[in-house]
Amino acid sequence: MMGAFLAKRLAQAVVVAFGALTLVFVIVRVVPGDPAKLIVGPDASAAQLETVRADFGLDDPLWRQYADHLAGVVRGDLGDSWRLGGSALGNTLDRFPATLTLSLAALLLTVAVGIPLGMLCARRPGKLLDLVVSTGSLAGQAIPSFWLGIVLILLFARRLEWLPATVDGSPTAVLLPAFTLSLPFIGWLARLVRSSALEEGGKDYARTARAKGVGEGTIQYVHVGRNIAIPVVTVLGLLMGNFIANAVIIEVVFSWPGIGSLMVDAITNRDYAVVEAAILTITLSYIVLNLLVDVVYFVIDPRLTPEDA
Repeated sequence: MMGAFLAKRLAQAVVVAFGALTLVFVIVRVVPGDPAKLIVGPDASAAQLETVRADFGLDDPLWRQYADHLAGVVRGDLGDSWRLGGSALGNTLDRFPATLTLSLAALLLTVAVGIPLGMLCARRPGKLLDLVVSTGSLAGQAIPSFWLGIVLILLFARRLEWLPATVDGSPTAVLLPAFTLSLPFIGWLARLVRSSALEEGGKDYARTARAKGVGEGTIQYVHVGRNIAIPVVTVLGLLMGNFIANAVIIEVVFSWPGIGSLMVDAITNRDYAVVEAAILTITLSYIVLNLLVDVVYFVIDPRLTPEDA
């Protein structure tokens, strides 16, 4: 049963990855501009441009470029970066640990703040903390992340000089970009935990525990907490995927050496191979995280079967 479930999920992953590759291939090639001129410079002769186009297959029909590209993907070869040199996939994977570190830090921060806030709000619905978290959640999602990042740099790095604005080798360098990335989701996660806890707290098992004299804290943090684990785990898997995908802007603002900043530079310089390698890496990361979430379901709740996922 589990083997069939995993096979189904992997087949879906192949379809999604294929769609992402095709979409990126088309988009980066229909954008106006000649990458050959970026490679050899604006003063290059016509002969030099033709040579570069032939070397990189840019003078082939689009369908042939696409077929060659898919054949390379099957072999694990996404081509070479004309700007950085070497394998495009290798350059992308070299940057992936930095993006993963930033995303994990943002996820840990979101969990460490969002879940306790949600549980506290559920214990005192309608009180001051509940209203503050509700308002803060809306504000956090409305604030543009790039603007928030700039404000945090000006305040904590420039004026107060508490934290570095860019990577300087210290562990604290991740705090500002991680907070910027996580802020829109802290309040959102708190609201999700609050609503789930309130719903579970009104069910028969919670009322029975209260009738037996079990303390409200034990009911809330043990019994209710265990039963809201599945929706929370689902959200955390999606959040991690979103953090990896949304890190693009944050990495540029904080000069973070991850996939996001690499992809922006590649788009600017029409480095097709790197753009496609970066998008494929992000897509596969998202797919793997969702697959892990599906598997964790069965660990959390043994009553579930693969057909329930």
